Amino acid sequence: MPAIREEKEARELAELAPYAIKARESRGRRFADGEDALRTCYERDRDRVTHCAAFRRLEWKTQVIVMPESDHPRTRLTHTLEVVQVARSIATALRLNEAFVEALALAHDLGHPPFGHAGEEMLNLKMSAHGGFAHNRQSLRVVDVLEKRHPRYDGLNLSYEIRESMLKHEGPAIPERADFDQRKSPFLEAQAVDLADSIAYDHHDLDDGLREGMFTESDLDKLALWNRARAGAERETPGISGKMRIRRTSNALIGILIDDLTLTSAARLRGAALRSASDARDLGSFMIAHSQQIAAEKAELEDFLYRSFYKHYKINRATSKARRMLAELFDAFAMNVALMPPDYVVRAESDGIHRAACDYLAGMTDRFAVEEHRAVIG
Repeated sequence: MPAIREEKEARELAELAPYAIKARESRGRRFADGEDALRTCYERDRDRVTHCAAFRRLEWKTQVIVMPESDHPRTRLTHTLEVVQVARSIATALRLNEAFVEALALAHDLGHPPFGHAGEEMLNLKMSAHGGFAHNRQSLRVVDVLEKRHPRYDGLNLSYEIRESMLKHEGPAIPERADFDQRKSPFLEAQAVDLADSIAYDHHDLDDGLREGMFTESDLDKLALWNRARAGAERETPGISGKMRIRRTSNALIGILIDDLTLTSAARLRGAALRSASDARDLGSFMIAHSQQIAAEKAELEDFLYRSFYKHYKINRATSKARRMLAELFDAFAMNVALMPPDYVVRAESDGIHRAACDYLAGMTDRFAVEEHRAVIG
């Protein structure tokens, strides 16, 4: 085979920024797995995530709208793909490792339970006396333990850097673990994915809320970021109105957020004069960030979405029902392990019945959870 992987690694050294992580710098995997002739280690991680069962299940997991009335609201899978798109745009602009951000973005929500954040809140409540539940920790558990893709080991055997970044998703604080360094800031690539996740949320939740009629365009008039985006859309395509103006404004808004993030971060990185990915981790602060002005306008938008979308009575009704279903299923499984499939009965023996029940529920799609509730609870 031609030495394509080595050529890619050499291009990384020549073309990526000094502060970008390089495949040759990886600490490797927990289990010896050899090297691939064609792909770098992070490209391999990306492909392993894409082909795993947990990734496919994201198609049928709620993003925000539980049991939507229309066919268009985002799912956990479409959200993931939008995060990938934004993260890649940021990575290429800042000369970060694109394969790394793609792998991490694809993996970041693998542990999300059914019914969106309502599902996460309920599982965390039920697991409060048994180690708790958070989707980032569950995502790592998926790729380390729950996926079965090789006869020699559990999990996907991803690279150390991707695994640590999954655990540090949404912040540097992580549980005590001997294999990860809590004192280090996340890799710049991980910081980029975290902000890409936030940008994708803001953009598609605005779009979904408008489409589902939970608020109107006139409700957004008081938001500085929306007005900024609308002015840009109208300059680009004068005379637009109605749905087309909303669509062009929504597109302009995500462009403003990505452009501001990349320009601000590039300036911060130039000022820091970092010589390596390790230097960036030793700073103790995040280098990938928005400008103060856009950060404030983004926070205003997110406050509006919290009040007008996430707490809308239609969302509350659906999530209330979802919480009840998950709570009843968890209690049933915790009282009688034999109600779960054989794999989880075995897992209960090693990890405890509560963790096994949590694993089973977290892996469910929305529709499977509804079917299980009908079969187990009636």
